Amino acid sequence: MKKPARVERDLTSHARFSRIEPYMYLLPFLIGILAFTLYPVINVIFMSFKEDYSYLTREFAQWGVGNYEKVFADPKFEQAIVNTLKYVVLVVPISTCIAVVVAYLLNQKLRFSALFQTAYFLPMVTSITAVGLAWRLMYNERFGIINYMLSWFGVDPIGWLTKAQYSMPALVIFGIWNILPFTIILLLSGLQNIDEQYYTAAKVDGARSLRIFFRITVPLLAPTIFLVCIVNTISSFKVFSELYPLFKGEAGPFYNLYTVVYYIRYAMMESREYGVAAAAALVLFLFILVFTMVQLLIQRKWQHRR
Repeated sequence: MKKPARVERDLTSHARFSRIEPYMYLLPFLIGILAFTLYPVINVIFMSFKEDYSYLTREFAQWGVGNYEKVFADPKFEQAIVNTLKYVVLVVPISTCIAVVVAYLLNQKLRFSALFQTAYFLPMVTSITAVGLAWRLMYNERFGIINYMLSWFGVDPIGWLTKAQYSMPALVIFGIWNILPFTIILLLSGLQNIDEQYYTAAKVDGARSLRIFFRITVPLLAPTIFLVCIVNTISSFKVFSELYPLFKGEAGPFYNLYTVVYYIRYAMMESREYGVAAAAALVLFLFILVFTMVQLLIQRKWQHRR
């Protein structure tokens, strides 16, 4: 029996609505992505090629690569690249090694493990500005707790935040401490996914704890370690929140700690060169992209050799 035309229309409209219904649920999220992610990225790309761009009048002299020439010719940007690379090379490996050991210890069923987990994860729920101010007090040359503890070993007071040769170590130490909680959480989740049968078989064969750690734990944890390195590398390249509160908003005691993000902020907020800031931001993006691709390539080759 043939269905009435009205029923067929209702079924057709219902079928059409069923097909577009999932996209309607995604529409608010897609609008947010377009407005707050894609549009700013595209705008930065175009702005980087607008020479002598004025934010107030929205006028510029011409299209070209003049902003990139200014960036690469600026000694401040060269210093920013060197400092950022130093920070990444120091913070990422050291924090990863420490986090592997701490996560391994926290994964053991020891007394007061919950207390230690809370202590290590506390920085994640604390404002980076407040933590930075606390570290600034700890680094104080006259009454800081760090110099006080070093005095137990006969070390003279160190001007962590007032002398250029100690400013980078101070930033690196703070950066390692700040990045540890997130790294430990990821590594701890990776440790908890390792099958206990591997450890049981190793203990039956008479393997010692240190051999088990390097022969079983580290290889099985390698995918998580590579993930941690990639995430921390991206985060470390964008170092700014750690630098700003330590040195009262300045780039080190003698402006010797320019980082790429601080340079972008300087070009945008102080020099009002928005095109230069956009060009520097794209250069930073390319650096992060290259380092990430290199790490992914190393990970694939390592897994293939396994």
